[in-house]
Amino acid sequence: MFLALLELRAARGRFLLMGSVVVLVAALVGIVSGFTTGLGDDTISALRRLPASQLVFSSDARSDQFARSLLDEKTAAAWSKDADTETTPLGVSITRGTTNRGAEVDLAAFGVEPGSFLAPSVTEGDGLAGAPAESMVMSAKLADEGVRVGDTLVIDRLGIELRVVGSTERSSYGHVPVAYVPLKTWQRIRFSTPGAPASASATAAIPGQFSALALRTPPGGDSTADLDARYSTTTLTKEKAYEAAPGYTGERLTMNSIQVFLYLIAPLVVGAFFSVWTVQRQPEIALLRAMGASRRRLLAHTVLQAALVVVLGTAAGAVLAGAVGLLVGDQVPFSLPAATLTATMCTVAAVGLAGTVLTLRRVTRADPLTMLGANR
Repeated sequence: MFLALLELRAARGRFLLMGSVVVLVAALVGIVSGFTTGLGDDTISALRRLPASQLVFSSDARSDQFARSLLDEKTAAAWSKDADTETTPLGVSITRGTTNRGAEVDLAAFGVEPGSFLAPSVTEGDGLAGAPAESMVMSAKLADEGVRVGDTLVIDRLGIELRVVGSTERSSYGHVPVAYVPLKTWQRIRFSTPGAPASASATAAIPGQFSALALRTPPGGDSTADLDARYSTTTLTKEKAYEAAPGYTGERLTMNSIQVFLYLIAPLVVGAFFSVWTVQRQPEIALLRAMGASRRRLLAHTVLQAALVVVLGTAAGAVLAGAVGLLVGDQVPFSLPAATLTATMCTVAAVGLAGTVLTLRRVTRADPLTMLGANR
């Protein structure tokens, strides 16, 4: 260990350069991980918070189910009866509106039955149960865009007025803040004709349809496959339904691909550095072998140097990634929990140390006769 530390001190310029590279790679992996988690939360946090185990869609919607699927009340009632489990309808659509104070916002309207298990709990104001029909409980994320409890929000092109009666935790769908509205109000938003007067929309025949049927617990009777075949539906677990959120699959594939490439780059960079360093130290390694140092001791010496550079560099990279997260704040979708950061940095350190395997063969094959002139 003394010799390893002595070499680190003697060649501190080279090791600092290598450590800086490890710091940047670790920080970049951490930052990408933060964006991956943040973008995922910004896309599906509202779905993740739904107290449902499964979601039932119409079978003709094979992708983007929340936008394309439509179920009617008759099918939902029959499905619920045969499934022998608690169910409730859910409507999902993205729209935009303007408040009475002039704030223009995009919002994902989640239509729920007031009093059902999907109705949100509020952190401020009142819930949907007992509120007037044209009420809305907003995500706290809408407060960042200037919406307040007590405001009136008018849906663009439809003229439907919604009274903000309460606020719930921060949640979004497809990078758009969520607003919970009664199911019948959601049906007006979803099926009303743009440009028609609000009074006409209120009196026109609105289809009693919705996007999905939420199941609180798995069916207690027939299997979901039997029920899907009987009623032409498709049942997905809530986690599988995340893929129906707009952009979720593509974003995760892109960000995860970047992470994988960074994990591949880290061992190559570390391995290349220590490979060159080992070649330059061949005479010294041969001298140690001639003086009686065992191969095991030389391997421990090399691994210790690599571990110090990689672990210290990774720790500094973690601090830098965390600092970036604090710097960007809520300006961009960035989330880097301690557990995620720890797992990411451990992976970086592990693959970085794996790169030193490229140098171990040269260490073990060092010939002590080199120092006795055998190559002359």
